[in-house]
Amino acid sequence: MQGVGVSPLRLEAAPLFMTLEEYVANKLREAILKGYLKPGEKLDQNEIAELLGVSRSPVRDALRKLAAEGLVQIHPYRGAIVAELSPEELEEIYMLRRVLEGLAARLAVPCLDVERLTVLEEILQAMDEMEDADAWIELNYRFHHTIYEAARRPRLLALIDNLRNIVAPYIRQYISTPEYRQSAQASHRRILEACVRRNAVAAQRETEEHLQAVVDGILIASRPMEAAETSSVAAKGGSHGV
Repeated sequence: MQGVGVSPLRLEAAPLFMTLEEYVANKLREAILKGYLKPGEKLDQNEIAELLGVSRSPVRDALRKLAAEGLVQIHPYRGAIVAELSPEELEEIYMLRRVLEGLAARLAVPCLDVERLTVLEEILQAMDEMEDADAWIELNYRFHHTIYEAARRPRLLALIDNLRNIVAPYIRQYISTPEYRQSAQASHRRILEACVRRNAVAAQRETEEHLQAVVDGILIASRPMEAAETSSVAAKGGSHGV
């Protein structure tokens, strides 16, 4: 946890309405979702406690909470690390996301009023002009959330948000490229057009296809990195005569 990863964990006073466990969990969750802490990165309890000015107890409880959310993995010997997902796990999560978010979009369409449709159009216009990757990602979340929220299914929305959070570190790298943003915006336009036409089935289909394109892109983008890591390991092994 050296370098940029610790920057969002600098000491701040915990809000009065929040327990220390919630405070630590929120700080770590934010650092993971924003990409400051990378998949596989070790989370040292002593270092976190020192950075946040708390004892190890709320840090330990916060890590357990994040493990239950799927953002952290706790191993008997390695300790806690930011959750790592295999290609198979990513595909499984996106399979669930397609089902849940497609359903949310279909349920939302009959409930989308003119005001909400106007907000969606404004979000897409802002995304067209946005160059900052972090701000674009936040707008992307707002676009989808604004649609799903109209379905008035809080448990469905909570499931969707949890799955989105689990894959957020992987989305961030891929979604930040200009190529992705251009294709994503075309997909967002098709989703909005289906909503405007009150075509619930089309909104569901476009949402599902959008998510499939995202996971396909993430998996393709990750292959060169996996190949580089494999080559690096092989080279190190060869230098030792293994």
